[in-house]
Amino acid sequence: MAEKSERERIDEKLRGIVLNLPEKPGCYQYLDEKGTIIYVGKAKNLKRRVSSYFNREHQNRKTAILVSKIRDIKYIIVNTEEDALLLENNLIKQWNPRYNILLKDGKTYPSICVTNEYLPRIFQTRKINKRFGTYFGPYSHVPTLYALLELIKKLYPLRTCHDCITEESIQKKKHKECLEYHLKNCKAPCTGRQSHDEYVQNINEAKEILKGNTSSLERKMMAEMMRLAEELRFEEAELIKKKYLLLENYRSKSEVVSNTLHNIDVFNIEDNEKVAYINYLHVTNGCINQAFTFEYNKRLDETPEELLELGIGEMRERYHSESKEIIVPFPVELSLEGVEFTVPQKGDKKKLLELSKLNVLQYKKDRLNQSDKLNPEQKQVRLMKELQDALKLDRLPMQIECFDNSNISGTDAVAGCVVFKKCKPSKQDYRKYNIKTVTGPDDYASMKEVVRRRYSRMIEEATPLPDLIITDGGKGQMEVVREVVEDELHLNIPIAGLAKNDKHRTNELLFGFPAQVIGLKTDSALFRLLTQIQDEVHRYAITFHRDKRSKHQISSELDNIKGIGPKTKEILLKKLHSVKRVKEAERAELEELIGQQKAEIIYNFYHSEEEG
Repeated sequence: MAEKSERERIDEKLRGIVLNLPEKPGCYQYLDEKGTIIYVGKAKNLKRRVSSYFNREHQNRKTAILVSKIRDIKYIIVNTEEDALLLENNLIKQWNPRYNILLKDGKTYPSICVTNEYLPRIFQTRKINKRFGTYFGPYSHVPTLYALLELIKKLYPLRTCHDCITEESIQKKKHKECLEYHLKNCKAPCTGRQSHDEYVQNINEAKEILKGNTSSLERKMMAEMMRLAEELRFEEAELIKKKYLLLENYRSKSEVVSNTLHNIDVFNIEDNEKVAYINYLHVTNGCINQAFTFEYNKRLDETPEELLELGIGEMRERYHSESKEIIVPFPVELSLEGVEFTVPQKGDKKKLLELSKLNVLQYKKDRLNQSDKLNPEQKQVRLMKELQDALKLDRLPMQIECFDNSNISGTDAVAGCVVFKKCKPSKQDYRKYNIKTVTGPDDYASMKEVVRRRYSRMIEEATPLPDLIITDGGKGQMEVVREVVEDELHLNIPIAGLAKNDKHRTNELLFGFPAQVIGLKTDSALFRLLTQIQDEVHRYAITFHRDKRSKHQISSELDNIKGIGPKTKEILLKKLHSVKRVKEAERAELEELIGQQKAEIIYNFYHSEEEG
């Protein structure tokens, strides 16, 4: 039984994590009971992909075993699916997870190499040796790599042979033209048929393509397309158009992998009144190979600068980082020997800082959502505690009651009272009130009557009184409620009010006598709760008023006709749908519905009125 209980606890924890995963591209990591990463995967939509592991039974034995060993889930979000692919590759090489069997053999995404030879070559490779040449990539989308190599080959016929060609060997004529020359795939620079300067110029232009500097090339291709079109060589023009579009859409750099960045730490922070969240990214050889978000519970009024300095020290020690550059969102008063702090304003480093910010904000959101979903009562207690602190109440507002009046020029005046217990509507405790002692449209007097009737009865019946009363109005409504609650009934119940702005939108919470505005953010969860209470009491009161007014308007005239009972009225309204149509009906039509005697009574009632 204990083992089953433990399994249920684990499943509940994982379910909470999965429910709060973002629907964004990224990489996810599964951890076992020792905290070891056992699997790394990529996803275009993290929530959908990870959910698939837990929403069905797996026929594959390996997958079933993997799922049974998962004890925790971590993830890193990125901006594109290609970035997720690259990041997955880097993380697998970094952690060598047990269940990534198919990806353990040193497989890496291919790059394009431009060698350092006298007559450089351009080719794809999966091995990186920077002493051998300059590398571009890696390319997660292999067709893009192939298309680029093909494009360079068509534009600049370069040598593909592996011969060791030097200036001396060319002068001594040790080489001769090969088949590639005769196929016009190479201009034979090894025999001097193409000058060294021209060949190197082609290589430099090819490098510009690989760097993404394609504007001049695109203009050249556009001119070539126009020329071919004018010569009616449409098939050739179409081929160049395809290459042009491919080149236009090509991206030579990745936000996750950039060869210009090496051995850099990136930090970002997000905090609130009680907790600070700090994200840490470590970049090596242009790749993110460490990503972690942690949190500090505030004990004093620490500033973000102080918390970030603490986080930098802890993370560098934990991961044994020796980075000589640290990217931060704002200047910090921290001095580390040989380390430069950078607050980037643009470029790749700025993008890394934004990626770190994206992760820390998502982590903060996930922590709160996960906690609320796994334990809804915790969210309710948190909101009640926030309200208690904001109003400085003696106890948690476990039961909140709110009142609202509804009438048109004083007619059919009613009021409603809604009750929220533990921040949830308790509809069985809602109450409707017909205003009995007030004549005309007097909202203050109506509110006094309803509050007096409500709490006098609760005192008589010894019903638990509310912890907080909220009025749907400003200072005036609060004062009339106070007069009844405190002065007449001698009760000690806190009273608050919700005031609207000129656009009739709730924008202030009032409390105290004299009433003071309580500072609450209008987009906070607590303010949304208070607005929900206000909207609910308004809906409840106005619905009651409409029902009463409708009933009164429909039945008033028929009630005044002697000899016509409820069943007859029901038949008439069911068939004719309104009092107006009953009044306009012919005698024969009425006789068909309710008989000759009753039809004559109704017909004479309306028509004698008309004659008079």
